[in-house]
Amino acid sequence: MKRFFLIFSLSICLWATGLMSMASACPMCKEANETENALPRAYMYSILFMIAMPATIFTGLGWKFYRLTQERDDELPEEESFGE
Repeated sequence: MKRFFLIFSLSICLWATGLMSMASACPMCKEANETENALPRAYMYSILFMIAMPATIFTGLGWKFYRLTQERDDELPEEESFGE
């Protein structure tokens, strides 16, 4: 199972790296952002939003898995100590 997870993780990372190299920015973005006063602020907020989304998603998933684990542990009966 660990080997499958490792291979799966590496393939996702390689796939994501390939997508990043294909992305290209618009050459006119700088000029378009300098002509209007509101565009640089909107552009900045969109970048901050894109940066924050992965952290938000992974935090939410991590919290959900933590809660599921806690609920599962609460449902298990307490083990008696064998030494006494």
